[in-house]
Amino acid sequence: MIRLVLAVLLSLAGAASADTQGKIQPDPASPCGDGDFKRHELCFGTPKDGIARAEYLSEPFYAVILKTAERCAIAEEERLQAQALFPRDKVFSMRFQCDDDIEEKISYTNVNDRFGFLAVYAGRTAKEANVRLAEVKATGRFPGANVRRMQARLVYP
Repeated sequence: MIRLVLAVLLSLAGAASADTQGKIQPDPASPCGDGDFKRHELCFGTPKDGIARAEYLSEPFYAVILKTAERCAIAEEERLQAQALFPRDKVFSMRFQCDDDIEEKISYTNVNDRFGFLAVYAGRTAKEANVRLAEVKATGRFPGANVRRMQARLVYP
């Protein structure tokens, strides 16, 4: 009986967490929310229910890490140059806690926060990500490119 109760509770917790993850909006031409996101951020749906939270996560996705650099070292111009290579999928960079900007609210899971990165959205599946990785490598511009499964994280002020 206890096992059944635990199984039900775990399945309910899993269902609840799936409903509380924002859907990624990977098209760089689509507007993101009500100005909630900056040009260098991968945007995703956020709750509008007024409930206080410390953070909110996007759905899991794959990205191809194009470049890793010192924290805060990747300029917007470099991101825009990479975006021109991949016009249908968002190129994003990590700027969380850069320049003492309290408006930077987006970080990412499964990365080392001591470094910055430049990445392109690569899909919801490993298969999609591997296709994107092959496209990235074919450009010859990002020799250390690699696939990473991650989530975008909105940190509330």
